[in-house]
Amino acid sequence: MSGETVPGLRREAIGLREVLFQSITAMAPAAAVAASIPSGAAFAGGSLPLSVLIALVACLFTASCVAELARQLPAAGSVATYAAQGLHPAVGFLVGWGYVFVEALVPPLLLLQLGFTTAGTLHQEWSSYPDDLWWPWSLAGAAVIAVAGYFGVRASARFGTILGVFEVLVFVVFAVWLIIKAGGDNTLSVFGTSHTAEGHDGISGVFAGSVYTVLAFAGFEAAAPLAEETKDPRRTMHRAVLGAALSIGLVYVLTTYAMAVFYGPDRFAGFEASGAASWEGVARASFGLFWVLVFLAVINSTIANANACANVSTRTAFALGRIRVFPQLFARLHPKHRSPVTGVAVQCGVALAAMLGLGFSYDPVTAFLLLATVIVTVVTGVYIVVNLACAGYFLRRRRDLFQPVRHLVFPLLGIVAFVPALLTAAGLPVFDFVSELTAPVSYAGPIVGVWMTAGVVVLIVLLRRHPGRIAETARVHLDETSPTDLRQSGAVQS
Repeated sequence: MSGETVPGLRREAIGLREVLFQSITAMAPAAAVAASIPSGAAFAGGSLPLSVLIALVACLFTASCVAELARQLPAAGSVATYAAQGLHPAVGFLVGWGYVFVEALVPPLLLLQLGFTTAGTLHQEWSSYPDDLWWPWSLAGAAVIAVAGYFGVRASARFGTILGVFEVLVFVVFAVWLIIKAGGDNTLSVFGTSHTAEGHDGISGVFAGSVYTVLAFAGFEAAAPLAEETKDPRRTMHRAVLGAALSIGLVYVLTTYAMAVFYGPDRFAGFEASGAASWEGVARASFGLFWVLVFLAVINSTIANANACANVSTRTAFALGRIRVFPQLFARLHPKHRSPVTGVAVQCGVALAAMLGLGFSYDPVTAFLLLATVIVTVVTGVYIVVNLACAGYFLRRRRDLFQPVRHLVFPLLGIVAFVPALLTAAGLPVFDFVSELTAPVSYAGPIVGVWMTAGVVVLIVLLRRHPGRIAETARVHLDETSPTDLRQSGAVQS
Protein backbone atom coordinates (compact mmCIF):
# COMPACT_ATOMS: atom_id res chain seq x y z
CA MET A 1 0.00 0.00 0.00
CA SER A 2 2.52 2.55 -1.07
CA GLY A 3 1.19 6.02 -1.64
CA GLU A 4 1.84 9.70 -1.13
CA THR A 5 0.00 12.67 0.19
CA VAL A 6 -1.77 14.31 -2.75
CA PRO A 7 -4.21 17.21 -3.13
CA GLY A 8 -7.45 15.28 -3.06
CA LEU A 9 -9.62 12.29 -3.72
CA ARG A 10 -10.49 11.30 -7.29
CA ARG A 11 -12.93 13.90 -8.59
CA GLU A 12 -16.10 12.99 -10.49
CA ALA A 13 -15.41 9.26 -10.16
CA ILE A 14 -19.00 8.25 -9.43
CA GLY A 15 -22.53 9.47 -10.10
CA LEU A 16 -26.01 9.44 -8.59
CA ARG A 17 -26.52 5.69 -8.93
CA GLU A 18 -23.40 4.82 -6.95
CA VAL A 19 -23.89 7.35 -4.16
CA LEU A 20 -27.58 6.47 -3.90
CA PHE A 21 -26.65 2.85 -3.28
CA GLN A 22 -23.88 3.96 -0.92
CA SER A 23 -26.65 5.23 1.37
CA ILE A 24 -29.02 2.35 0.58
CA THR A 25 -26.47 -0.35 1.41
CA ALA A 26 -25.41 1.55 4.54
CA MET A 27 -29.01 1.19 5.71
CA ALA A 28 -28.65 -2.60 5.19
CA PRO A 29 -32.25 -3.06 4.01
CA ALA A 30 -32.28 -6.87 3.97
CA ALA A 31 -30.73 -7.17 7.42
CA ALA A 32 -33.04 -4.43 8.73
CA VAL A 33 -36.18 -6.09 7.35
CA ALA A 34 -35.18 -9.53 8.63
CA ALA A 35 -33.62 -8.61 11.97
CA SER A 36 -33.96 -4.98 13.12
CA ILE A 37 -37.58 -4.11 12.32
CA PRO A 38 -39.09 -7.28 13.90
CA SER A 39 -37.80 -6.08 17.29
CA GLY A 40 -40.65 -3.56 17.24
CA ALA A 41 -43.26 -6.30 16.85
CA ALA A 42 -43.10 -7.09 20.58
CA PHE A 43 -44.74 -3.69 21.16
CA ALA A 44 -46.65 -2.81 17.99
CA GLY A 45 -47.70 -6.36 17.08
CA GLY A 46 -49.68 -6.45 13.84
CA SER A 47 -49.73 -2.65 13.80
CA LEU A 48 -46.00 -2.63 13.07
CA PRO A 49 -46.57 -1.32 9.50
CA LEU A 50 -47.96 1.87 11.08
CA SER A 51 -44.87 2.07 13.32
CA VAL A 52 -42.63 1.79 10.27
CA LEU A 53 -44.61 4.48 8.46
CA ILE A 54 -44.24 6.82 11.46
CA ALA A 55 -40.51 6.07 11.62
CA LEU A 56 -40.20 6.84 7.91
CA VAL A 57 -41.82 10.25 8.32
CA ALA A 58 -39.67 10.98 11.38
CA CYS A 59 -36.43 10.02 9.61
CA LEU A 60 -37.30 12.10 6.56
CA PHE A 61 -37.08 15.21 8.76
CA THR A 62 -33.44 14.47 9.56
CA ALA A 63 -32.74 13.23 6.03
CA SER A 64 -34.02 16.57 4.74
CA CYS A 65 -31.60 18.41 7.04
CA VAL A 66 -28.64 16.27 5.94
CA ALA A 67 -29.61 16.74 2.30
CA GLU A 68 -29.86 20.52 2.68
CA LEU A 69 -26.43 20.70 4.31
CA ALA A 70 -24.89 18.26 1.80
CA ARG A 71 -26.07 20.52 -1.03
CA GLN A 72 -24.42 23.58 0.51
CA LEU A 73 -21.35 21.89 2.00
CA PRO A 74 -20.07 19.06 -0.24
CA ALA A 75 -17.18 17.74 1.85
CA ALA A 76 -15.62 14.40 2.78
CA GLY A 77 -15.92 15.54 6.38
CA SER A 78 -19.74 15.48 5.96
CA VAL A 79 -21.37 15.60 9.41
CA ALA A 80 -18.23 17.04 11.01
CA THR A 81 -18.18 19.88 8.47
CA TYR A 82 -21.93 20.47 8.91
CA ALA A 83 -21.59 20.77 12.69
CA ALA A 84 -18.53 23.01 12.36
CA GLN A 85 -20.31 25.37 9.98
CA GLY A 86 -23.68 25.35 11.68
CA LEU A 87 -22.59 25.36 15.33
CA HIS A 88 -18.86 25.67 16.06
CA PRO A 89 -15.63 24.07 14.75
CA ALA A 90 -15.03 22.48 18.17
CA VAL A 91 -18.42 20.76 17.91
CA GLY A 92 -17.53 19.72 14.38
CA PHE A 93 -14.33 18.10 15.61
CA LEU A 94 -16.15 16.15 18.33
CA VAL A 95 -18.82 15.02 15.86
CA GLY A 96 -16.10 13.83 13.47
CA TRP A 97 -14.24 12.16 16.33
CA GLY A 98 -17.33 10.20 17.34
CA TYR A 99 -18.53 9.52 13.81
CA VAL A 100 -15.28 8.04 12.47
CA PHE A 101 -15.09 5.83 15.59
CA VAL A 102 -18.52 4.27 15.21
CA GLU A 103 -18.36 3.99 11.44
CA ALA A 104 -15.10 2.08 11.87
CA LEU A 105 -16.98 -0.32 14.17
CA VAL A 106 -19.77 -1.04 11.68
CA PRO A 107 -17.69 -3.40 9.49
CA PRO A 108 -16.72 -5.68 12.42
CA LEU A 109 -20.36 -5.59 13.56
CA LEU A 110 -21.55 -6.79 10.16
CA LEU A 111 -18.73 -9.28 9.80
CA LEU A 112 -19.79 -10.86 13.08
CA GLN A 113 -23.35 -11.12 11.74
CA LEU A 114 -22.02 -12.61 8.52
CA GLY A 115 -20.12 -15.23 10.52
CA PHE A 116 -22.76 -16.38 12.98
CA THR A 117 -25.59 -16.24 10.43
CA THR A 118 -23.69 -18.35 7.92
CA ALA A 119 -22.45 -20.82 10.53
CA GLY A 120 -25.91 -21.18 12.08
CA THR A 121 -27.60 -21.78 8.74
CA LEU A 122 -24.99 -24.33 7.62
CA HIS A 123 -25.35 -26.16 10.93
CA GLN A 124 -29.11 -26.21 10.51
CA GLU A 125 -28.75 -27.75 7.06
CA TRP A 126 -25.84 -30.05 7.86
CA SER A 127 -25.55 -30.89 11.54
CA SER A 128 -21.93 -31.96 11.06
CA TYR A 129 -20.94 -28.32 10.48
CA PRO A 130 -20.06 -26.73 13.88
CA ASP A 131 -22.44 -23.88 14.68
CA ASP A 132 -19.60 -22.02 16.43
CA LEU A 133 -17.27 -22.08 13.41
CA TRP A 134 -18.16 -18.53 12.41
CA TRP A 135 -14.80 -16.81 12.07
CA PRO A 136 -13.66 -18.12 8.61
CA TRP A 137 -16.71 -16.48 7.02
CA SER A 138 -16.02 -13.24 8.85
CA LEU A 139 -12.40 -13.24 7.70
CA ALA A 140 -13.47 -13.86 4.11
CA GLY A 141 -15.85 -10.90 4.30
CA ALA A 142 -13.11 -8.70 5.75
CA ALA A 143 -10.82 -9.57 2.85
CA VAL A 144 -13.49 -8.67 0.28
CA ILE A 145 -14.15 -5.29 1.90
CA ALA A 146 -10.44 -4.46 2.20
CA VAL A 147 -9.82 -5.25 -1.49
CA ALA A 148 -12.82 -3.16 -2.58
CA GLY A 149 -11.62 -0.23 -0.47
CA TYR A 150 -8.08 -0.48 -1.75
CA PHE A 151 -9.10 -0.26 -5.41
CA GLY A 152 -10.85 3.05 -4.83
CA VAL A 153 -14.29 4.56 -4.65
CA ARG A 154 -15.28 3.61 -8.18
CA ALA A 155 -14.76 -0.11 -7.57
CA SER A 156 -16.14 0.01 -4.04
CA ALA A 157 -19.26 2.00 -4.93
CA ARG A 158 -20.08 -0.13 -7.98
CA PHE A 159 -19.61 -3.28 -5.90
CA GLY A 160 -22.05 -1.84 -3.36
CA THR A 161 -24.54 -1.01 -6.11
CA ILE A 162 -24.64 -4.61 -7.33
CA LEU A 163 -25.07 -5.95 -3.81
CA GLY A 164 -27.74 -3.35 -3.00
CA VAL A 165 -29.85 -4.14 -6.06
CA PHE A 166 -29.83 -7.84 -5.22
CA GLU A 167 -30.94 -7.55 -1.60
CA VAL A 168 -33.68 -5.01 -2.31
CA LEU A 169 -34.99 -7.01 -5.26
CA VAL A 170 -35.20 -10.26 -3.26
CA PHE A 171 -37.24 -8.75 -0.44
CA VAL A 172 -39.52 -6.71 -2.71
CA VAL A 173 -40.31 -9.79 -4.81
CA PHE A 174 -40.89 -11.86 -1.66
CA ALA A 175 -43.15 -9.13 -0.23
CA VAL A 176 -45.29 -9.02 -3.36
CA TRP A 177 -45.50 -12.81 -3.26
CA LEU A 178 -46.66 -12.71 0.38
CA ILE A 179 -49.33 -10.13 -0.43
CA ILE A 180 -50.65 -12.27 -3.28
CA LYS A 181 -50.65 -15.38 -1.07
CA ALA A 182 -52.45 -13.50 1.70
CA GLY A 183 -55.38 -12.97 -0.67
CA GLY A 184 -58.49 -12.00 1.28
CA ASP A 185 -56.45 -11.49 4.46
CA ASN A 186 -55.02 -8.27 3.07
CA THR A 187 -56.22 -5.44 5.27
CA LEU A 188 -55.41 -1.79 5.89
CA SER A 189 -56.22 -2.28 9.57
CA VAL A 190 -52.50 -2.94 10.16
CA PHE A 191 -52.07 0.81 9.63
CA GLY A 192 -54.28 1.39 12.65
CA THR A 193 -53.85 0.65 16.36
CA SER A 194 -56.13 -2.39 16.70
CA HIS A 195 -53.40 -5.06 16.48
CA THR A 196 -50.85 -3.87 19.04
CA ALA A 197 -49.24 -6.36 21.42
CA GLU A 198 -50.84 -7.23 24.75
CA GLY A 199 -49.81 -4.75 27.42
CA HIS A 200 -48.96 -2.09 24.83
CA ASP A 201 -52.40 -1.05 23.70
CA GLY A 202 -53.20 1.65 21.19
CA ILE A 203 -50.92 4.41 20.09
CA SER A 204 -48.40 3.79 22.91
CA GLY A 205 -47.58 0.37 21.43
CA VAL A 206 -47.28 1.84 17.95
CA PHE A 207 -44.97 4.57 19.24
CA ALA A 208 -42.79 2.03 21.08
CA GLY A 209 -42.53 -0.02 17.91
CA SER A 210 -41.54 3.04 15.89
CA VAL A 211 -38.73 3.90 18.33
CA TYR A 212 -37.16 0.49 17.74
CA THR A 213 -37.90 0.69 14.02
CA VAL A 214 -36.33 4.12 13.52
CA LEU A 215 -32.93 2.57 14.17
CA ALA A 216 -33.29 0.58 10.92
CA PHE A 217 -33.02 3.87 9.00
CA ALA A 218 -29.51 4.65 10.26
CA GLY A 219 -27.10 5.06 7.36
CA PHE A 220 -29.15 7.21 4.98
CA GLU A 221 -26.51 9.93 5.30
CA ALA A 222 -23.66 7.64 4.17
CA ALA A 223 -23.55 9.16 0.68
CA ALA A 224 -22.39 12.50 2.07
CA PRO A 225 -18.71 11.59 2.75
CA LEU A 226 -18.30 10.73 -0.96
CA ALA A 227 -19.15 14.28 -2.05
CA GLU A 228 -15.64 15.12 -3.22
CA GLU A 229 -15.58 12.05 -5.49
CA THR A 230 -19.04 12.59 -7.02
CA LYS A 231 -20.19 14.31 -10.19
CA ASP A 232 -22.22 17.48 -9.55
CA PRO A 233 -22.08 16.83 -5.78
CA ARG A 234 -24.41 19.61 -4.64
CA ARG A 235 -27.28 18.24 -6.65
CA THR A 236 -26.32 14.57 -6.43
CA MET A 237 -25.84 14.44 -2.65
CA HIS A 238 -29.21 16.05 -1.99
CA ARG A 239 -31.01 13.56 -4.22
CA ALA A 240 -29.08 10.55 -2.91
CA VAL A 241 -29.70 11.18 0.80
CA LEU A 242 -33.40 11.93 0.43
CA GLY A 243 -33.84 9.24 -2.22
CA ALA A 244 -32.28 6.54 -0.05
CA ALA A 245 -34.33 7.42 3.03
CA LEU A 246 -37.60 7.62 1.11
CA SER A 247 -37.15 4.62 -1.19
CA ILE A 248 -35.89 2.21 1.45
CA GLY A 249 -38.43 3.54 3.93
CA LEU A 250 -41.18 2.58 1.47
CA VAL A 251 -39.56 -0.85 1.04
CA TYR A 252 -39.70 -1.23 4.83
CA VAL A 253 -43.41 -0.31 4.83
CA LEU A 254 -44.16 -2.71 1.95
CA THR A 255 -42.27 -5.67 3.41
CA THR A 256 -43.62 -5.20 6.94
CA TYR A 257 -47.17 -4.92 5.64
CA ALA A 258 -46.72 -8.05 3.51
CA MET A 259 -45.44 -10.20 6.36
CA ALA A 260 -48.01 -8.85 8.85
CA VAL A 261 -51.01 -9.74 6.66
CA PHE A 262 -49.53 -13.09 5.58
CA TYR A 263 -48.44 -14.21 9.06
CA GLY A 264 -51.52 -12.79 10.76
CA PRO A 265 -51.79 -9.37 12.45
CA ASP A 266 -53.17 -10.72 15.71
CA ARG A 267 -50.26 -13.09 16.27
CA PHE A 268 -47.55 -10.86 14.82
CA ALA A 269 -46.37 -9.82 18.30
CA GLY A 270 -44.51 -13.14 18.41
CA PHE A 271 -42.66 -12.47 15.15
CA GLU A 272 -38.88 -12.43 15.64
CA ALA A 273 -35.54 -12.19 13.86
CA SER A 274 -34.91 -15.94 13.83
CA GLY A 275 -36.67 -19.28 14.19
CA ALA A 276 -39.98 -20.37 12.72
CA ALA A 277 -41.60 -16.96 13.31
CA SER A 278 -39.12 -15.04 11.17
CA TRP A 279 -38.59 -14.12 7.53
CA GLU A 280 -36.35 -17.12 6.92
CA GLY A 281 -38.66 -19.37 8.95
CA VAL A 282 -41.72 -18.34 6.93
CA ALA A 283 -39.79 -18.78 3.68
CA ARG A 284 -38.67 -22.27 4.75
CA ALA A 285 -42.16 -23.35 5.78
CA SER A 286 -44.19 -21.92 2.93
CA PHE A 287 -42.01 -21.18 -0.08
CA GLY A 288 -39.59 -24.08 -0.46
CA LEU A 289 -36.10 -23.16 -1.58
CA PHE A 290 -36.93 -19.44 -1.72
CA TRP A 291 -35.53 -19.29 1.81
CA VAL A 292 -32.08 -19.66 0.24
CA LEU A 293 -32.53 -16.33 -1.56
CA VAL A 294 -33.68 -14.71 1.70
CA PHE A 295 -30.61 -16.10 3.46
CA LEU A 296 -28.30 -14.92 0.65
CA ALA A 297 -29.92 -11.46 0.68
CA VAL A 298 -29.22 -11.08 4.40
CA ILE A 299 -25.62 -12.27 3.95
CA ASN A 300 -25.29 -9.94 0.96
CA SER A 301 -26.63 -7.11 3.11
CA THR A 302 -23.95 -7.58 5.77
CA ILE A 303 -21.15 -7.32 3.18
CA ALA A 304 -22.75 -4.37 1.40
CA ASN A 305 -23.31 -2.49 4.66
CA ALA A 306 -19.77 -3.16 5.86
CA ASN A 307 -18.40 -1.96 2.51
CA ALA A 308 -20.46 1.25 2.59
CA CYS A 309 -19.50 2.10 6.16
CA ALA A 310 -15.84 1.37 5.46
CA ASN A 311 -16.10 4.05 2.75
CA VAL A 312 -17.59 6.43 5.32
CA SER A 313 -14.97 5.83 8.00
CA THR A 314 -12.00 6.06 5.64
CA ARG A 315 -13.26 9.27 3.98
CA THR A 316 -14.05 10.92 7.31
CA ALA A 317 -10.62 9.94 8.64
CA PHE A 318 -9.07 11.29 5.42
CA ALA A 319 -10.85 14.62 5.90
CA LEU A 320 -9.64 14.89 9.50
CA GLY A 321 -6.12 13.80 8.55
CA ARG A 322 -6.01 16.38 5.75
CA ILE A 323 -6.46 19.20 8.26
CA ARG A 324 -4.13 17.45 10.74
CA VAL A 325 -6.52 16.95 13.61
CA PHE A 326 -5.96 13.26 12.93
CA PRO A 327 -2.45 11.97 12.08
CA GLN A 328 -1.55 13.21 8.61
CA LEU A 329 -0.96 9.63 7.47
CA PHE A 330 -4.75 9.31 7.14
CA ALA A 331 -4.56 11.82 4.27
CA ARG A 332 -2.27 9.56 2.26
CA LEU A 333 -3.82 8.44 -1.02
CA HIS A 334 -2.81 5.68 -3.39
CA PRO A 335 -1.19 7.32 -6.46
CA LYS A 336 -3.26 5.28 -8.93
CA HIS A 337 -6.55 4.32 -7.24
CA ARG A 338 -6.85 7.54 -5.20
CA SER A 339 -8.03 5.50 -2.23
CA PRO A 340 -7.11 6.59 1.33
CA VAL A 341 -4.74 3.66 1.85
CA THR A 342 -3.86 4.38 5.47
CA GLY A 343 -7.52 4.59 6.36
CA VAL A 344 -8.24 1.34 4.51
CA ALA A 345 -5.41 -0.42 6.36
CA VAL A 346 -6.44 0.94 9.76
CA GLN A 347 -10.08 0.13 9.06
CA CYS A 348 -9.14 -3.45 8.23
CA GLY A 349 -7.05 -3.72 11.40
CA VAL A 350 -9.83 -2.33 13.59
CA ALA A 351 -12.34 -4.69 11.99
CA LEU A 352 -10.19 -7.74 12.60
CA ALA A 353 -9.28 -6.75 16.17
CA ALA A 354 -12.83 -5.91 17.24
CA MET A 355 -14.40 -8.86 15.41
CA LEU A 356 -11.99 -11.54 16.63
CA GLY A 357 -11.25 -10.00 20.03
CA LEU A 358 -14.85 -9.53 21.11
CA GLY A 359 -16.12 -12.57 19.21
CA PHE A 360 -13.78 -14.92 21.04
CA SER A 361 -13.89 -13.09 24.38
CA TYR A 362 -17.67 -13.44 24.56
CA ASP A 363 -19.41 -15.00 21.56
CA PRO A 364 -20.24 -13.49 18.16
CA VAL A 365 -23.87 -12.69 19.01
CA THR A 366 -23.00 -10.94 22.30
CA ALA A 367 -20.16 -9.08 20.58
CA PHE A 368 -22.62 -8.02 17.88
CA LEU A 369 -25.07 -6.62 20.46
CA LEU A 370 -22.31 -4.72 22.27
CA LEU A 371 -21.00 -3.11 19.09
CA ALA A 372 -24.52 -2.36 17.86
CA THR A 373 -25.34 -0.53 21.08
CA VAL A 374 -22.16 1.57 20.86
CA ILE A 375 -22.84 2.43 17.22
CA VAL A 376 -26.51 3.33 17.53
CA THR A 377 -25.90 5.44 20.65
CA VAL A 378 -23.35 7.63 18.87
CA VAL A 379 -25.11 7.75 15.48
CA THR A 380 -28.42 8.91 16.97
CA GLY A 381 -26.50 11.56 18.90
CA VAL A 382 -24.84 12.68 15.66
CA TYR A 383 -28.24 12.96 13.96
CA ILE A 384 -29.49 15.21 16.77
CA VAL A 385 -26.44 17.49 16.42
CA VAL A 386 -26.83 17.61 12.61
CA ASN A 387 -30.43 18.73 13.01
CA LEU A 388 -29.22 21.56 15.25
CA ALA A 389 -26.47 22.35 12.76
CA CYS A 390 -28.98 22.66 9.93
CA ALA A 391 -30.94 25.29 11.83
CA GLY A 392 -27.75 27.04 12.90
CA TYR A 393 -26.21 27.09 9.43
CA PHE A 394 -29.19 28.64 7.65
CA LEU A 395 -29.96 31.06 10.47
CA ARG A 396 -26.37 32.25 10.95
CA ARG A 397 -24.67 31.87 7.58
CA ARG A 398 -27.27 31.62 4.83
CA ARG A 399 -30.23 33.75 5.89
CA ASP A 400 -30.83 34.45 2.21
CA LEU A 401 -31.76 30.77 1.77
CA PHE A 402 -33.52 30.28 5.10
CA GLN A 403 -36.96 28.64 4.94
CA PRO A 404 -38.74 28.33 8.32
CA VAL A 405 -40.32 24.92 7.69
CA ARG A 406 -37.36 23.22 6.04
CA HIS A 407 -34.62 24.77 8.15
CA LEU A 408 -36.26 25.15 11.56
CA VAL A 409 -39.42 23.05 11.90
CA PHE A 410 -37.93 19.94 10.26
CA PRO A 411 -34.77 20.03 12.42
CA LEU A 412 -36.86 20.33 15.58
CA LEU A 413 -39.08 17.43 14.53
CA GLY A 414 -35.99 15.39 13.67
CA ILE A 415 -34.62 15.98 17.17
CA VAL A 416 -37.95 14.94 18.69
CA ALA A 417 -37.83 11.72 16.64
CA PHE A 418 -34.30 10.74 17.61
CA VAL A 419 -34.19 11.62 21.31
CA PRO A 420 -36.41 8.62 22.24
CA ALA A 421 -34.32 6.42 19.92
CA LEU A 422 -31.13 7.63 21.64
CA LEU A 423 -32.53 6.86 25.11
CA THR A 424 -33.70 3.44 23.91
CA ALA A 425 -30.34 2.57 22.36
CA ALA A 426 -28.57 3.63 25.56
CA GLY A 427 -30.96 1.54 27.66
CA LEU A 428 -32.06 4.50 29.75
CA PRO A 429 -35.55 3.54 31.07
CA VAL A 430 -37.17 6.93 30.56
CA PHE A 431 -40.07 5.15 28.83
CA ASP A 432 -41.75 2.05 30.21
CA PHE A 433 -40.93 0.04 27.09
CA VAL A 434 -37.17 0.63 27.42
CA SER A 435 -35.26 -2.21 29.08
CA GLU A 436 -32.13 -1.60 31.11
CA LEU A 437 -29.04 -3.06 29.47
CA THR A 438 -27.18 -5.96 31.08
CA ALA A 439 -23.46 -6.72 30.94
CA PRO A 440 -21.55 -6.78 28.66
CA VAL A 441 -23.95 -4.76 26.45
CA SER A 442 -24.19 -2.19 29.25
CA TYR A 443 -20.47 -1.50 28.72
CA ALA A 444 -21.43 0.43 25.57
CA GLY A 445 -22.10 3.63 27.56
CA PRO A 446 -18.69 3.67 29.29
CA ILE A 447 -16.97 2.81 25.99
CA VAL A 448 -18.61 5.78 24.28
CA GLY A 449 -17.85 7.96 27.31
CA VAL A 450 -14.15 7.05 27.30
CA TRP A 451 -13.80 7.69 23.55
CA MET A 452 -15.57 11.04 23.68
CA THR A 453 -13.59 12.08 26.78
CA ALA A 454 -10.40 11.30 24.87
CA GLY A 455 -11.78 13.47 22.05
CA VAL A 456 -12.31 16.36 24.45
CA VAL A 457 -8.72 16.02 25.68
CA VAL A 458 -7.39 16.05 22.10
CA LEU A 459 -9.62 19.04 21.35
CA ILE A 460 -8.22 21.01 24.30
CA VAL A 461 -4.64 20.23 23.27
CA LEU A 462 -5.28 21.25 19.67
CA LEU A 463 -7.05 24.46 20.70
CA ARG A 464 -4.02 25.43 22.77
CA ARG A 465 -1.31 24.39 20.33
CA HIS A 466 -2.91 24.48 16.87
CA PRO A 467 -6.24 26.35 17.00
CA GLY A 468 -6.18 26.85 13.25
CA ARG A 469 -6.53 23.11 12.68
CA ILE A 470 -9.81 22.98 14.59
CA ALA A 471 -11.06 25.97 12.58
CA GLU A 472 -10.30 24.00 9.40
CA THR A 473 -12.97 21.47 10.38
CA ALA A 474 -15.41 23.90 8.74
CA ARG A 475 -13.43 24.12 5.51
CA VAL A 476 -15.08 22.93 2.28
CA HIS A 477 -12.15 21.90 0.08
CA LEU A 478 -14.25 21.25 -3.00
CA ASP A 479 -15.11 24.95 -3.20
CA GLU A 480 -11.43 25.83 -3.45
CA THR A 481 -10.17 23.41 -6.10
CA SER A 482 -12.05 22.52 -9.24
CA PRO A 483 -11.67 19.22 -11.12
CA THR A 484 -10.08 21.13 -14.00
CA ASP A 485 -7.45 22.61 -11.68
CA LEU A 486 -6.62 19.18 -10.32
CA ARG A 487 -6.34 17.64 -13.77
CA GLN A 488 -3.98 20.38 -14.85
CA SER A 489 -1.88 19.80 -11.75
CA GLY A 490 -1.74 16.07 -12.48
CA ALA A 491 -3.52 15.18 -9.24
CA VAL A 492 -6.40 13.41 -10.97
CA GLN A 493 -5.81 10.49 -13.28
CA SER A 494 -8.44 9.30 -15.69
